[in-house]
Amino acid sequence: MKRRNFLKTAGLLTGATLVQPGIYGNLFAKRSSLTQSYDLVAIKGGEPDTMFDEAIKQFGGMKSFVKKNQKVVIKPNIGWDVIPELGANTNPKLVTRVIQHCFDSGAKEVYVFDHTCDDWRRCYTNSGIEKAVKDAKGTMVPGNSESYYQEVVIKNGKKLTKEKVHELILSSDVFINMPILKNHSSTRVTINMKNLMGVVWDRGYWHRNNLHQCIADFATYDRKPDLNIVDAYYVMMKNGPRGVSKADVTIMKSQIISKDMVAADAAAAKLFGAEPETVPYIKYASEMGVGKMDLNSLQIKRIIL
Repeated sequence: MKRRNFLKTAGLLTGATLVQPGIYGNLFAKRSSLTQSYDLVAIKGGEPDTMFDEAIKQFGGMKSFVKKNQKVVIKPNIGWDVIPELGANTNPKLVTRVIQHCFDSGAKEVYVFDHTCDDWRRCYTNSGIEKAVKDAKGTMVPGNSESYYQEVVIKNGKKLTKEKVHELILSSDVFINMPILKNHSSTRVTINMKNLMGVVWDRGYWHRNNLHQCIADFATYDRKPDLNIVDAYYVMMKNGPRGVSKADVTIMKSQIISKDMVAADAAAAKLFGAEPETVPYIKYASEMGVGKMDLNSLQIKRIIL
């Protein structure tokens, strides 16, 4: 079966109702070898931590990304003062598990932060992420002061040619991007590339100067994420990015993981029900050579638990 047909049939990367485990089990009857090189893993049907356990195996484990004594920086979405079930922030269970994998792989330090939209203390607490980080022995760091940010040049930017970036990103050995898939009033969807707005200081400039192009421009910056993990467990389908109530949320129990943030955004857009080329920043970033938007050109591992 061609990849495109599989995506439509299995509902793995569409906005279809959640497929119950086992319905498409025959498609996975023959397991691929873990030596296969994948561009992207799409998994569904489990809890955030168990899905990540299985998905990261397909890349050879977290040791493929994190080496002994390295400094790891994780950037979830922690932008909003709401509980996890509202789907505005990255799932704390996933954050805990990713940190544990980093330490198991030999990381010396694991830092977690976001430049939040609501009050950062309340966001960190009420999202459940501060507790998740502490439980996993990671370190929460604020992003609320301009003093934490250093100016860099975006040499390939069209609208965005310089920006102030959080010093943790610039000093990291490993940078892990962990957005939640959700609706956004300005860009329809927010995923990996838009999640990077939480590592910079002046987001207002982006909104005033062609937001989609600025998102794509920043994605060209040299310090790209080493790994992108899209949380699509609770998916806010409307009223994003903050949401209003649980009625805005669909439980998809999915994750998308890739080293290529354009590919991961394209796959996540499909999961949301949007064609990637209809989301301008995904199209622009693909055209600028940041990554691959064409999913048919990728080696994709699909898993249903």
